[in-house]
Amino acid sequence: MSKKMNSTREIIILGVGMTPLGEHWDLSIRELALEAISAARAEAPQVRPEAFYVANMLAPALSRQSQLGALLADFVGLRGIEAMTVEAAGASGGAALRQAYLALKSGMIQSVLVVGAEKVTDRVGSEVDAALATMTDTDYEAIQGITPTAQAALLMRRYLHEYHAPQDALAGFSLNAHANGASNPLAMFQKAIRPEQYSKAPMVSDPINMFDASPIVDGAAAILLACRDTIPANHDHPLVKIAASAMSSTAVALHDQPDPLVISSAVSSVQKAFEQAKLSLEDIDLFELHDSFSIMAALSLEAAGFASKGEGWKLAADGAIALDGKIPICTFGGSKARGEAGGATGVMQVVEVVRQLQALAGKNQVSNAKIGMAQCLGGIGATAVTHILTHFKDH
Repeated sequence: MSKKMNSTREIIILGVGMTPLGEHWDLSIRELALEAISAARAEAPQVRPEAFYVANMLAPALSRQSQLGALLADFVGLRGIEAMTVEAAGASGGAALRQAYLALKSGMIQSVLVVGAEKVTDRVGSEVDAALATMTDTDYEAIQGITPTAQAALLMRRYLHEYHAPQDALAGFSLNAHANGASNPLAMFQKAIRPEQYSKAPMVSDPINMFDASPIVDGAAAILLACRDTIPANHDHPLVKIAASAMSSTAVALHDQPDPLVISSAVSSVQKAFEQAKLSLEDIDLFELHDSFSIMAALSLEAAGFASKGEGWKLAADGAIALDGKIPICTFGGSKARGEAGGATGVMQVVEVVRQLQALAGKNQVSNAKIGMAQCLGGIGATAVTHILTHFKDH
C-alpha cells in the first residue's frame, strides 16, 4: 500500500533561479546561493520549504568551508530547517535533487529547496587542480598526478583510435555549445566559434584542446519543489513535473571500469529513468548532458542510446544536436559555454530544462518542447544521475 501511494505522489517544480556564470571575485558562495534561492522562491513566495539540500563539491577544499547546509540555511533566512550538503563530485547537483525527490515521495516532507553552488575563484592554479583531482581515485590515480583533464584526454585518444574517427570528430560539440551560449545572458562565454577557431585552438592535454574542455566557474542555481497538494491555488507560473529520477554508479578509477568507452552508470540511470517515466528515447525533446569535455558528450549520447558505440560524434557533425535538430543538447551552452560549476551543474541543467518546458528559453527555445532529460556525471562517469521532466497538465 505504501509503495503504491509513493508511486502516485506527483513531484512538482514550483520555482527556479540561476546566477550568471563566471568569475565572481566580489561574491562569496553564500551570496551566490542567496541570489539563486531568492529567484526560485520569488516564483512561489507562499511556500516555505521544510527541507534544504545543498549540492557542492569544492567548498571544503577551495573555500575552506563545510557544513554548507546549515551555513546557507541560516544566511538565506531558513534557520532551523532540516539542512544538509550532498556531494557526488560533478553529479552532486543531480544527487541533491534526487534526495529532494525521495524525501517528497516518502510523504515525510511536503516542500524542499535545492541549491547547487560553487565558488572556484577563492583559489587559483595548482590548488584548483588539486581540488578537482579529488573526484578521481586518490590512492591509485590522483597520487600519480592524474587529473580529470588528463583522463578525458586518454578517453578521447582511445575513442578516436578505436572508432577510426577523424581528429576533429568532436568539434561539433564545441561549435553547438558556443552557438547556444551566444544567446544565453547567463553564460560565461556568449560568442559563437568557427570551425577554423576550433582547429587552431591550443592544446590543453593532447588531443583535448581549449574548446574541448569546459571552464571552471563560480555560480549557483536553485529549485523549489513540492508535492502536488502543496501547490498554491494562485500559483501563476507554468509548472513542470519530475517524471523520473534515477542514480547509478560504477568504479571511480578509470582503469577499473569494464569498458572505459561506455559510461555504464549513465546507461543504467537512463534505463531506470525511462522505466519509471514509462517513456522511450523517441519521447525526449531535449537532453541536457554533462559536456565537461567533448568526449563526455559523445559518450553520454551513446550511453543514453541516441547513437551506437563510436557514432555519438556523428550527431554533432550532422547538426542533430542543434536547437532544431533531432536531439537538441546543451541548449543554453552547456558546461562548455555556460560554464562548468562542479557540484552545481546538475541543478543548472534541470533549471534549463524547466525553462524549455515553460517556453521561457527565449532565443534558445526548442520548438514545442514537452519532455526534457537532464544527466550529470561525477568524475569520469563514476556517478550518473538522470532526471526526466514533463509538463504538469493538471494544474
